[in-house]
Amino acid sequence: MDILERTWEVQDRMEKGVTERLRSNKYSRVLKMSVKPTHDEFIKTLQVSFVGMVLIGALGFAIYKMWVGMLDLIDTYLVDLIHLL
Repeated sequence: MDILERTWEVQDRMEKGVTERLRSNKYSRVLKMSVKPTHDEFIKTLQVSFVGMVLIGALGFAIYKMWVGMLDLIDTYLVDLIHLL
């Protein structure tokens, strides 16, 4: 048996195992009921995802700026304290 035939056999066994697991899986019903989204549904999903990413990014940026601002305040306070000593 050459390497190509053995490779095909291994691939067939793997595909058979995956399809059998999908059929017996509790999620197979969901996969069978799923349909391709319409263009409008796809666009709405993209819009909601984009807005979510922008909000999370803005929140992270705001936290970063507040943190940097607090470090600047602490740094100036410590420098003034050192100069007093």
